[in-house]
Amino acid sequence: MTPRTPVRVGVFGLLGSGNLGNDGSLEAVLGYLRAEHPDAAVDALCGGPEAVTARYRIPATRLHWYRGEYRTAARAGAVLGKGLGKLVDAARTAAWVRRHDVVIVPGMGVLEATLPLRPWGFPYALFLLCASGRLLRTPVALVGVGAAPIGNPATRALVRWSARLAAHRSYRDELSRDAMRAMGVDTARDEVHPDIAFALPAPPAPGARDGRVCVGVMDFHGGDDDRARAERIHRRYLDGTTRFVRALVEDGRPVRLLTGDAVDARVVAAIVEAVDSPLVTASPAASLAELMAETAAADAVVATRYHNLVCALRTGTPTLALSYAAKSDALMARMGLGAYCHPARELDADRLLEQFRELEKHATELRQTLAERNLTATRRLDHQFTALTEAVFPTADHATADHATADHLTETS
Repeated sequence: MTPRTPVRVGVFGLLGSGNLGNDGSLEAVLGYLRAEHPDAAVDALCGGPEAVTARYRIPATRLHWYRGEYRTAARAGAVLGKGLGKLVDAARTAAWVRRHDVVIVPGMGVLEATLPLRPWGFPYALFLLCASGRLLRTPVALVGVGAAPIGNPATRALVRWSARLAAHRSYRDELSRDAMRAMGVDTARDEVHPDIAFALPAPPAPGARDGRVCVGVMDFHGGDDDRARAERIHRRYLDGTTRFVRALVEDGRPVRLLTGDAVDARVVAAIVEAVDSPLVTASPAASLAELMAETAAADAVVATRYHNLVCALRTGTPTLALSYAAKSDALMARMGLGAYCHPARELDADRLLEQFRELEKHATELRQTLAERNLTATRRLDHQFTALTEAVFPTADHATADHATADHLTETS
């Protein structure tokens, strides 16, 4: 490779599939690439290629050959299609990896199973990626990813080998690094940084607020180990959230319902119908930037999805987490709001309302705390992206950057 050759960068994941957190992580990495590697040729292997190309203007390829990959295979033809797809995807993934100098997996909880997950779905796809990278000598970087203990033996094995085969790993919290160490991955050189979505620019503070509360909801049925009681968990979560929203409305507070994935729309519809008040409205936000604008305008936020919490904290808004996994507790503690967590599986509307009132009582000092923690997060992410460049980008690309810096210094001296 000569200094004039653009570095070929691939991004990989369940991107463009309706999850705003995943897409926000991609947007943060694209911002880094535009700033630090502006000549890079970037494309994606992802879940929703049409959406990724339309929004981010990069070429994209479908992650799975079989289009029904995430539908339940009830008929023989579907079972055969899925099985054949696993073989075809092995060849497709290797061919895609071969075309790149670097592959980046941007953030996301790719090494966890805190939500229902089948081993031969995304965990298998990630394993194919990392194995292809190792065989073809294309470095695969897992950047600011989430990890958690995994009960299913097949899923755990695929995740462990994916991490071992990656050329570079960093995590979004200490719990993630600890989980991978417990799975037998050598994490001695792996660093921990804030979630990469904190690299996204925060919107300007609004001139005035109207007392609204943003409530981020989720189509929550528990995690991968909760399948037997999933419906009971969902009913308690929905009933408790509805009661909480109704209590806010009875106090005259406008409530803005937020989501983080397309599947959450049914929960929004159920709450709007049950509360039946003009004070309850649903946000049409279709990106993390739009979610941040919503949370910036709120007096306070109560949210379930991890990246709803990230958006609220990034904008400095007092936030209470309906926590469904340890990652949410870790995020809140890191941002100085560890006391404001409530278990999503055991949601108690009365207790939640008490915690919310305590949150608002300390709103001014919490905003100051968040302002300080956001500055620290920004500095840590700058360090992470510098380390990423040094770890996996081709030497020639480094030389190009060095030459550009030298030219600039010569011109300004």
